[in-house]
Amino acid sequence: MSLGGVMRIVFMGAPEFSVPILERLLLGEHELVAVYTQPDRPAGRGRALAFSAVKKVALERGLKVLQPASFKEPGAIEFLARLRPDVIVVAAFGRILAREVLAIPPFGCINLHPSLLPRHRGPSPVQGAILAGDDWTGVTLMLMDEGVDSGAILSQRRVAIEPEDTTESLTKKLAQVAAQLLEETLPLWLSHSLTPPPQAEEGAPYTQLFSKEKGEL
Repeated sequence: MSLGGVMRIVFMGAPEFSVPILERLLLGEHELVAVYTQPDRPAGRGRALAFSAVKKVALERGLKVLQPASFKEPGAIEFLARLRPDVIVVAAFGRILAREVLAIPPFGCINLHPSLLPRHRGPSPVQGAILAGDDWTGVTLMLMDEGVDSGAILSQRRVAIEPEDTTESLTKKLAQVAAQLLEETLPLWLSHSLTPPPQAEEGAPYTQLFSKEKGEL
């Protein structure tokens, strides 16, 4: 574990939702030792390889960027362990982390999920809240376990869903709230000031993965 109060943080994320969270970490007192994101993928009409939003920002800031296709790749978990993270912060990384990854940081892997868990677990919580006609959604900061969005809750914040909200507008609001929630909660977690309660399993519907073929929200 790091000494002198400065912790070593690894960040994992990919889409625009993740960017304000990454930027907030860069403003903090702790050392951001690496950023993990999804591999470059073909996009657009020309199918040219495109960076994730997180990779673009991380490269602009001179951060170490890692893009393993899977932590099952030879040496991937060992490399992560050699980074000696005190905590791993996850935001829309798009993967379930294996037990071996979860066990690396002393303060665990903490995930910012854009819903009020246990409601709307899974890959499409923003679309799920809009489709369900919810008046409120929010952000949950949780301690990750081996399940899907099922870990103990560190903190939550509610956000109203306005009649004019779209998936894009609501995601932008939730990203800003997530960044603020992390800024407020991370010091408490790293100072052993929180005892996160387990999630209730009642009222824990899972969202499906939405695609453009299923329609824009």
